Amino acid sequence: MADRTRAHVFVSGTVQGVYYRANTRDTARERGVDGWVRNLEDGRVEAVFEGDDPDVEAIIEWCHTGSPRATVDDVEVEYGPPEGESGFEIRY
Repeated sequence: MADRTRAHVFVSGTVQGVYYRANTRDTARERGVDGWVRNLEDGRVEAVFEGDDPDVEAIIEWCHTGSPRATVDDVEVEYGPPEGESGFEIRY
């Protein structure tokens, strides 16, 4: 069984107003990854992903492209121990 991990991600570029959060939620749910995603006032998107290592790594890789209308400039990732996220939601 794979170990669970937590990734705190900040995505910069043209990532707001292009359905990035909704696509992130849908992709996370498809992969069985728990956590949340939200827009930040500085134009970035912030997300937390918790799940099996391969699934978390796959969604982080997906974040480099994101939704079809997004233009991603950078993805920063900080890893830590899981905190028990359950389900995946968009935060406002």
